[in-house]
Amino acid sequence: EMAEEEAPEQTVAQDVVLTKYSMAAEAVNRALRFLITNAQPGQSIQELCEKGDNVINEETAKIFKKEKDLKKGVAFPTCISVNNCVCHFSPLRSEVEQTLKADDLVKIDLGAHVDGFIATVAHTLVVGASKVGHYRDAVINLHAWPFSFLPQNTSVTQTWNKIGSAFNCTPIEGMLSHQLKQHVIDGEKTIIQNPTDQQKKDHEKASFEVHEVYAVDVLVSTGDGKAKETGQRTTVYKRNPDKLYLLKMRASRIFISEITSRFDVMPFTLRAFEDEKKARMGLVECVKRELLQPFPVLYEKEGEFVAQFKFTVLLLPNGPLQITGGEHDTTLYHTDLELQDAELKVSSQGGRSGAGCNVMRGESTR
Repeated sequence: EMAEEEAPEQTVAQDVVLTKYSMAAEAVNRALRFLITNAQPGQSIQELCEKGDNVINEETAKIFKKEKDLKKGVAFPTCISVNNCVCHFSPLRSEVEQTLKADDLVKIDLGAHVDGFIATVAHTLVVGASKVGHYRDAVINLHAWPFSFLPQNTSVTQTWNKIGSAFNCTPIEGMLSHQLKQHVIDGEKTIIQNPTDQQKKDHEKASFEVHEVYAVDVLVSTGDGKAKETGQRTTVYKRNPDKLYLLKMRASRIFISEITSRFDVMPFTLRAFEDEKKARMGLVECVKRELLQPFPVLYEKEGEFVAQFKFTVLLLPNGPLQITGGEHDTTLYHTDLELQDAELKVSSQGGRSGAGCNVMRGESTR
């Protein structure tokens, strides 16, 4: 018998796909605005993360109500990483409560999906925005970036590193921006920032094509850009669909079954489980057998500051369309540094406030 042919890949060339990306983006943007408004001194980080996920689930629950089998909701759980914490901090209810303080540099990172079509965003703010400190150049740096895709991913890497140097900042080493596809948050085509020598050899060169979708993710540091684990508990995971293993423990089998049913291959947080203790019991064997991929909490050196901005962009025939982000208020920040490279200065004019994205045609998104 002939093997059943795989269904053709759905892309933004189809109106229904474009609509689903837009709906996911709207949920993400609403959640981000809520979190920005509520990121105040004394606010619990745990509560903010939980509320961010709740907003996404509430917003996506309002759409495609008649299509009972269509999955939607959180595509990346809300993470709130402060100061030198680089990424993936999404604490559990059982952990010691941590609260935001005035002048903390806060990174908010989250994602939503509708029928597997994913929109993600990350944003950096200063709690209270009452002053700008040592971190100001890290924040301003990201809003001077042209986010230019240029013809290939390697060209983007070189451009980003130049801009980081102009603002005395270092892109976090080895961080990736991924192509997005239906049910795939970490597609094969990537843009790498600040690669090591080995990564330069291993990283594949790729060209950008019309109808592709990317999560452009940029993280810069006032330090040396080395992100490391420090022992902080990992709480965000993603199922690895390529790994199969007959789990021995009943708790592990129940745990992986619930993951498959509720999240499929989307990243999730242990906070989403009603019984956290049972979830943690089932987690151990699943991680050991590589059925789950961890998103570890990473840190820069103490005393340094890391800023992050991420947006989702659709590469359409008439130019790029940025569908998430763009919430930055440039009046809150100032730096005496500026780009010296004439070509980069011109291309960055459309990239301020995260609203510009010169993709392929060199056109602004707005």
